[in-house]
Amino acid sequence: MHMRKFLLFFLISYSVFSQNEYPQDYFRSPLDINIVLAGTFAELRSNHFHSGLDIKTKQIVGLKVYGVADGYVSRIKIAHFGYGKALYITHPNGYTSVYAHLQKFSPAIEKYIKAKQYEKESFEIEVFPTSEELKITKGEIIAYSGNTGSSSGPHLHFEIRDNAERPINPMLFGVDVKDTTKPIISNVYAYPIGDNSHVNGSNKKQKLRVIPQKNGDYKIEDLKAFGTIGFAVQTVDRQDLAANKNGVYNISTYFNGVQNFEIDFKRFSFAETKHLNRLIDYSHFKTEKQRLQKLFIEENNPLSLYDNIIDSGYITIYDSTASVYKAKISDFKGNETNLDITIKGDVKLPNDVEEKVTTQHYIQHDLEAELEQDKFKVGFYKDTFYDSFFIDFSVKNDTLTLHKPILPVKKSFTISYDISDFNEEDLKQLYIAELIGWNDWPSYSTTKRKGNTLSTYTKDLGTYVLARDTIAPTIKAVNFKDGSWLSKYRYLKVKINDVGTGLSSYRATVNGKWILMEYNYKKKILTYDFNDAVVTETKNKLKVIVTDNVGNNTTFETTFFRK
Repeated sequence: MHMRKFLLFFLISYSVFSQNEYPQDYFRSPLDINIVLAGTFAELRSNHFHSGLDIKTKQIVGLKVYGVADGYVSRIKIAHFGYGKALYITHPNGYTSVYAHLQKFSPAIEKYIKAKQYEKESFEIEVFPTSEELKITKGEIIAYSGNTGSSSGPHLHFEIRDNAERPINPMLFGVDVKDTTKPIISNVYAYPIGDNSHVNGSNKKQKLRVIPQKNGDYKIEDLKAFGTIGFAVQTVDRQDLAANKNGVYNISTYFNGVQNFEIDFKRFSFAETKHLNRLIDYSHFKTEKQRLQKLFIEENNPLSLYDNIIDSGYITIYDSTASVYKAKISDFKGNETNLDITIKGDVKLPNDVEEKVTTQHYIQHDLEAELEQDKFKVGFYKDTFYDSFFIDFSVKNDTLTLHKPILPVKKSFTISYDISDFNEEDLKQLYIAELIGWNDWPSYSTTKRKGNTLSTYTKDLGTYVLARDTIAPTIKAVNFKDGSWLSKYRYLKVKINDVGTGLSSYRATVNGKWILMEYNYKKKILTYDFNDAVVTETKNKLKVIVTDNVGNNTTFETTFFRK
């Protein structure tokens, strides 16, 4: 009897939780304009899934941003890159809403965070207010939209996270977007698995001819195949009011009428977002700049997005059989695109089995490994890579070649260089650089020194060298001259730049007092707001010190007057 009561209570509780998991009337829109998206949830980005919605703000900054429900500000983070100015509001139902790339906060929040910045003497800051400090009511203006951080244009990045800090698709909570447009398929590839498998006689990955249909669906030219096969698609979605190429919501596949694979973009954890590179054909992306989503699951793929999986999404084609493979690709509004592939089984052996490339060094993915030559040493942790492979490793003329950068890397690895032959004076400006681009530009890789060793942690395979930066940063006034009267000025602006390893830090004072200068890295501008009321004297001495990543620094000093 007690067991039946417990089960009844459990089922009722589960039913209520399921019904309220995505409450439809709890959250309002963060903006008071029609929602048009520049980016969708879980969209495929560089090395991560997009964790929210990018909402267009009419190509301008300064739109009012509203708290989507009652709650309190639980986190404020300001950074030069990433989310820029970001606000986190925790709500009584356990969810947290996130607002990023903001221009500025509401007056109360702005006053609170500016006091913290002056206390810490830092523009970049992260604080966690208590539940009593900054309470928010639904519909209250909390900020203004902007273009701060790593934003490529004015928009509001908006998220909803659960109590485990996992981002959830905000559209599940009723965020509405006008969308009657089907997803688009650009490319389809087939992958023979194993030496005896083939597609159209080839053992190599095959690009298939995609035939658009009048109703918006797609067919593939009939295939002949044998053995174990996997497929991958390049697909995007579009909304009615924007031309942006966005991510899709769901992909399901069927083999001879039976579902064998599904990937559903409802939620994910930040711990797994890096494994996007296991979902896509990473090598293809690095060489062709196209993101193919694999409709099969390889070993060591920890993503939680999959469901209804049979045989890891692979299909097996036997001789003299006729099979049909179908993929259904849909967006959140239910617009669906179908892909049909008819396959005839043909047992013939492939005519071009790919030759396995070997080198002197084999990396076992589940073991640690260390490679050393001349003054370079490379250390790999266990599970740095998804697969085991022969690695291309060589050192010539103080240049480290560490494979082609076409393999996904799970964990950072170490590259170190023995500097015992250098004198102390020469060491100050040395760093480890990755050579990038057509001109092999020496890009600074964060370098630390311990004794006679320089080392860097990186996730990038490629070519590395020991480089030197002898050029100090530059500083110049933007909107004033030495000796100027600035009584009617609201802002004081200075431009800073570094052409070598990049800027590490800056510090500005007026008459010896630290002032808050906001850094816009896109324009390389430091801005001080006179409304901060730090400047109270008539004659003022501004001093700005800028340091690059190897310690080169420049000091800029000037005098201005203000009534």
